[in-house]
Amino acid sequence: MDSFELNKIAGAVLASVLVVIGISNLGGILFHEEPLAQNAYVVEGVVEEGAGAAVAEKEVEQVTPLPIRLAEASADKGERVFKKCAACHSVNAADGNKVGPNLHGVVGAAVAHLDNFAYSDAFKTHGGTWTFAELDHYLENPAAHIPGNKMSFAGLRKPGDRADVILFMNQHSDNPLPLPEVQEQAPAEEAAPAEAAEAAPAE
Repeated sequence: MDSFELNKIAGAVLASVLVVIGISNLGGILFHEEPLAQNAYVVEGVVEEGAGAAVAEKEVEQVTPLPIRLAEASADKGERVFKKCAACHSVNAADGNKVGPNLHGVVGAAVAHLDNFAYSDAFKTHGGTWTFAELDHYLENPAAHIPGNKMSFAGLRKPGDRADVILFMNQHSDNPLPLPEVQEQAPAEEAAPAEAAEAAPAE
């Protein structure tokens, strides 16, 4: 193969490269891409980076205090929520224990209070009493509240569901506890004028 043939081949390859580069640049000029304000396809359950803390903080701010939730709770709704627990627990004293301990009279009782149930070491060492607040925290995330306990239930994330089921369980007791009082506080803007009046010098 002589030098003329080699030059023809090199020239053809160079021309092909130039054509490819030219087409790529032309496409960039004709079709300009704008970044999307939001992904066209949103994957459920995936939180954008940096948004998790903001979402968690927002949820914490919106949770109604437990005394108010209990005052507005429904035992009938609680009975429906309790169906998620019924495979392992009963609130009827005559039923005895199942996979989990019997929950009759659990509200106000000591944690791990039954002598005829084999509680986990996590429960035995936790101590304390099943107050309304303790039950609310535990039912929200059992694994996080008492690490190492044997209950595999993921928890009740909705504050209203927890209040309903706690009210339902409280009614299944020989001595139901009185619900905590709702503390009413005057709005800050109403209290401010009164404070200003007290601070003002007498005329």
